[in-house]
Amino acid sequence: MNIEQIRNYCISKKGSTEEFPFDEDTLVFKVLGKMFLMAPLKKWEQGEATITLKCDPEYTVELREQYESIYAGPYVSNKHWNTMDLYKGELQPPFVLKLIDHSYNMVVKGMTKKMRDTLSNL
Repeated sequence: MNIEQIRNYCISKKGSTEEFPFDEDTLVFKVLGKMFLMAPLKKWEQGEATITLKCDPEYTVELREQYESIYAGPYVSNKHWNTMDLYKGELQPPFVLKLIDHSYNMVVKGMTKKMRDTLSNL
């Protein structure tokens, strides 16, 4: 997958926005202001494509045990976030999209009822 495919998929999600809140290098996708994906663009340019996604804590551990390309990422809670190497070829695009969906849904699930209502009315 390339970054444009990931961008197009993320931005198509209801209430999704793209931002650079940390620096000019880290592309972040949010749903109603809450992060669900981070992508360090400099690594993509160097051929080391990675994304970091929110994840259910139990599923986080399961994924790390099953896939060498999924690990605890830097600068995030290792309990709730996984980083994925996409350049190694271990993770196929349909699975990556499924993990993006999981991340998005985890963020929405953690929102207040009022925020979820706002999202459903968009």
